[in-house]
Amino acid sequence: MTEDNYSLTTEFILIGFTDHPELKSLLFVVFLTIYVITMVGNLGLVALIFMEHHLHTPMYIFLGNLALMDSCCSCAITPKMLENFFSKDRMISLYECMAQFYFLCYAGTAECFLLAAMAYDRYVAICNPLQYHTMMSKKLCIQMTTGVYVAGNLHSMIHIGFLFRLTFCGSNQINHFFCDVFPLYRLSCVDPYVNEMVLFIFSGSIQVFTIASVLISYLYILFTIFKMKSKEGRGKSLSTCASHFLSVSIFYGSLLFVYLRPHSVKEADEDIPGAVFYTLVIPLLNPLIYSLRNKEVIKAMKKIIKNIL
Repeated sequence: MTEDNYSLTTEFILIGFTDHPELKSLLFVVFLTIYVITMVGNLGLVALIFMEHHLHTPMYIFLGNLALMDSCCSCAITPKMLENFFSKDRMISLYECMAQFYFLCYAGTAECFLLAAMAYDRYVAICNPLQYHTMMSKKLCIQMTTGVYVAGNLHSMIHIGFLFRLTFCGSNQINHFFCDVFPLYRLSCVDPYVNEMVLFIFSGSIQVFTIASVLISYLYILFTIFKMKSKEGRGKSLSTCASHFLSVSIFYGSLLFVYLRPHSVKEADEDIPGAVFYTLVIPLLNPLIYSLRNKEVIKAMKKIIKNIL
């Protein structure tokens, strides 16, 4: 079929979660609450780290950037999703789709590398405490943070560039609550095989590299912890690592489930649960996991509140 024989689709309908009016109101309230808590938690953490000079260390710099990327992820997805609960047409243009996926991919890629950087930072702090300031210098921290954002931008631009090779000429209904690549692949009139291979190669390589970095770092950390003679020090280190590893496991588990499982392009309804975790749940949980269990952050929060009052 030539391009003259069909009209190209430039707008899509986001189906979302449900068409039942009674459920829409409930879901709107739930997701609005999650969004507000997510933004307050993450942006509040960024502001706290920025204002408190004693938190200007590699661990907290990475944590602040992680919170910033969680905020970016939420801003890319949630406002449009909330609008569509009460929108009559639920339309989104092709370019809005591209922009939404760009920021989601940017934030997701950056978060992968930030989690790897944070794991390496904890490895140095626990396994080589005497060399920490040498191995995790300010210069290296800046280089790693810059590399995170460059990698996120490059990875996003590659997938956006390959999305522009697709044309959409049939159904314009996206069976999702945001513009992800797999729902767009399903609607494409062009065989998305090349896009799938690019996604698998680049996303797979990033996830394999960062997961391996996290696992190796935590294995060394665990060996070091079990060699500690102090029960108090061992318990404190294990508690910190367990909470971090829980967040990492949920994040990577949901990404692997959505983007790297077999036949994921053909399975429409199975994308949504995993997507909910990495776009809504993880950004909500990260400030709680990384901050409320951290004495330095709690101390800084109390100091700010005391100064305000």
